[in-house]
Amino acid sequence: MGKIEKFEDLEVWKLARIICQKVEILFQKTDLGKNYVLRNQMEKSSGSIMDNIAEGYGRGGNQEFSNFLSYSKGSATELKSQLYRALDKNLISEKQFKDISSLCIEADNRVGAFMAYLRKSDFKGIKFKRD
Repeated sequence: MGKIEKFEDLEVWKLARIICQKVEILFQKTDLGKNYVLRNQMEKSSGSIMDNIAEGYGRGGNQEFSNFLSYSKGSATELKSQLYRALDKNLISEKQFKDISSLCIEADNRVGAFMAYLRKSDFKGIKFKRD
């Protein structure tokens, strides 16, 4: 793993950003964009994946970071459930479902692995660093 100086350096955040971009494409190119309730929920959950990673990073401590990663993990699972709803309503195709759903699973797994890494780390966060 390279040196992490900002949340944008985190591979897991980059993946979450890709998920948001793909969800936005669904809104623009499918009937999902016309279902404002589901669209709004999916906008929030997809954004929450990346936003909670960023917010946790900004807290400066591994314990708080891990808490926010847990929220991010939950949002990835929530988005996957919403994708099922979109599929069941014939708002997206099976291929579109599988594409983004697999990214949600990957994000969930990566976030979980990152949480495990933080638990094992001797470094407890920049706010605890002594000069």
